Amino acid sequence: MATNEAFWLWEFLGRLHPIAVHFPVSLLLLAAVLELFTLKNYHSKFRPGINVLIVTGSVSALISALFGWLLYQHGDYSGNILTIHQYIGFTTAVLSMAVMAIMYAIHKGGGHIIAYRAVLFATAIGVGAAGHYGGSLTHGDDYLTSALPWDKSYAPASAGNFDLAALTTDTAKLTPQQEVELNTEVRAIFAHNCYKCHGSEKVKGDLRLDGKHMAFKGGENGPVIVPGNAAESELYKRITLPADDKDVMPVKNKKLAEKDIAIIKFWIDKGAPWPEDGSKKSVYRVAELAPRNPALPAAVAGLSNPVDLWVNQYFGQNKIEWAKPVDDRIYLRRIYLDIVGLLPSPVEVDRFVKDPRPDKRAIWVRQLLNRPDDYAMHWLSFWNDALRNDYSGTGYITGGRFDITNWLYQSLKYNKPYNQFVKELINPTDASKGFVEGIEWRGVVNASQRTEMQAAQNVSQVFLGLNLKCASCHNSFISDWKLADAYGFANIFADSTLEINRCDKPTGKYVDAAMLWKELGTINSKAPMPEKRRQLAENLVKPQDGRLYRTIVNRVWAQMMGRGMVEPVDVMDNAPWNQDLLDWMAFNFANNKSDLKELIYQIATSKTYQLPSVGFKEMALISDPNYKFKGMLRKRMTAEQFTDAVSGIIYPVFVDSNRRYDPFANAGYRQPVKPAFIRASLVVNNSFLTALGRPNRETVATSRDSQANLLQALELTNGDRFNAVLKQGAQQWKKRFPDPNVLVREMYHRTLNREPTNKETALAKKSLGKSPGVDGIQDLFWAIVLLPEFQIIY
Repeated sequence: MATNEAFWLWEFLGRLHPIAVHFPVSLLLLAAVLELFTLKNYHSKFRPGINVLIVTGSVSALISALFGWLLYQHGDYSGNILTIHQYIGFTTAVLSMAVMAIMYAIHKGGGHIIAYRAVLFATAIGVGAAGHYGGSLTHGDDYLTSALPWDKSYAPASAGNFDLAALTTDTAKLTPQQEVELNTEVRAIFAHNCYKCHGSEKVKGDLRLDGKHMAFKGGENGPVIVPGNAAESELYKRITLPADDKDVMPVKNKKLAEKDIAIIKFWIDKGAPWPEDGSKKSVYRVAELAPRNPALPAAVAGLSNPVDLWVNQYFGQNKIEWAKPVDDRIYLRRIYLDIVGLLPSPVEVDRFVKDPRPDKRAIWVRQLLNRPDDYAMHWLSFWNDALRNDYSGTGYITGGRFDITNWLYQSLKYNKPYNQFVKELINPTDASKGFVEGIEWRGVVNASQRTEMQAAQNVSQVFLGLNLKCASCHNSFISDWKLADAYGFANIFADSTLEINRCDKPTGKYVDAAMLWKELGTINSKAPMPEKRRQLAENLVKPQDGRLYRTIVNRVWAQMMGRGMVEPVDVMDNAPWNQDLLDWMAFNFANNKSDLKELIYQIATSKTYQLPSVGFKEMALISDPNYKFKGMLRKRMTAEQFTDAVSGIIYPVFVDSNRRYDPFANAGYRQPVKPAFIRASLVVNNSFLTALGRPNRETVATSRDSQANLLQALELTNGDRFNAVLKQGAQQWKKRFPDPNVLVREMYHRTLNREPTNKETALAKKSLGKSPGVDGIQDLFWAIVLLPEFQIIY
């Protein structure tokens, strides 16, 4: 949290939080463990010790929470992990006080032992969870998992198609081409694992591995590579040490994969070939910039959508059979949630199922796309995340940030062509300037967070699927982009040329404003900033910029299919699972007036979109380079979809005071249309939406985690707002549906779009009784909306 200069004492106490927090973690966890030994006899010999642990643990939990709040106020922490850590930490502090109070009441003869133990165990779980998220803040969210052998950080850095076995069995001397390929593999391993400490930006032990002559020169203790003898090479010795050895390389438990070690050993034993021209070949995959229009595969009976022709070819190559399309109920639910963000009503489901037209699915998709306000209110959330546009937050009060909601809403409603959409964001009017002008943070910020550099980072990420954040501070460790490239791009958004800062230290060097890809055109570095932005906008939307159109096609595909063709969606240099499909769709999207609704129509009407959804037991498999597409990836409703579903079925979650943008206020309607409830995309962010996954939008967010989490579970089980909505809805339903048979049937029709089974009806009626009460109806609501069948888009 950025602040102005703070009183030193508060900042000092805040920094004691990481020290103080260890006391409640250890004391309360130990108290809970010892409590297990007293289950049969509360007044056991452990009781005095447990009492002392609880008192000291509870007091230290309260102190730790206070110090944590001070650290938040005067530290540099933000994001979703911080929100979760705070929520659990404060909750745990309150629970610990409750434990101490109940314990005192028992001592006085008035407390309940069961309640005491329940709260104690809940406190122990909470303090453990708070500690985990606190560790994630300081060490990263993969701090624990990165040390596991199956973590993705253990994945070989070498390309998957490099055939080491073929080279090792061939005793002949390596050909010049084989030497280049082998050296490229070795440098890829170095780049991904060694450059952080032994590259141009950081040189430990006087050893650099990012160039031929420097690598063979060695470090402060002499050469580390003995060509022809891996066993005598210090480099090979270090990478083969046990993972817990203090001299192992790489450090921090990131031991190389066995395949990478084998490649380095083979390379050294073969004389460590490093051709003079070998360094010219990039060790990173770089996607083609130019557009490409591959010829469509041959026509196939029953497949008319070009998407299906490409997928059919892919299925044939990968020996995958076409599955039977999903039924009408699942398909209708899909297109409603994906296109307008709402659930279909029972009447709409009935009409669709009974519609006899053979092309009814395409007709209904078109009807949904022709509901401009519903479409705009749904896709507003996607673009608010990507363009970090919100209704409140850092910068708005001080004039250091500008809202673009009305421009964005109108652009979506009237389906502005994507190339024009991009141009108006990069070369903006007052209505659309909020994205490119960024957030002017209060207080001192580092050079990589200047508004000009924010613009460079955000434009490259959102429109080109390129991460420049690393290269904004130093030469990138994850790509070929250099610090000078990032500053050249940032200078397009600057009134005067920026001095290059490396790791926030001025270098005295400068670079002219320039495009990231010279093929797209030039920028007049001496022109005023608005003119430079205009030139960038014109260059970026050229048909020659295939990357711009591949990136948006991939983003829309990911929104509807649960996973991009390229994954992650912000790393467009990664290989797609079907290059031809991505290229064809991007080329034809650009040639079809960059029409986003037509892109959605093409995807939603394909047989590919209608395949049964698939799921994975482990999240890591979704981004696996060897991923095989078989159908849409199951995805959880977004915060807005879930909220709107509850508002439409049970009771409105939000009231007028929560709304920050009213698209109907100045719409020019003679009789303004008033929706039945306030859509969640139009309200200011709050704890409820945050818990369900809506980001704070102070940074670009181009995807959301579709997995359930602890914060979401806490909000949906104990959250005041959600429980109040269920209760108010139950009161209304009690009046409208006094007959339990009708009530149960209506509830299933509206929430799950189907009839309840006999077993479900019997269970529901049993819980409701002959005369349903508010509490019973509320519990039934709660049980149904927490079902995967309600929350997941199948």
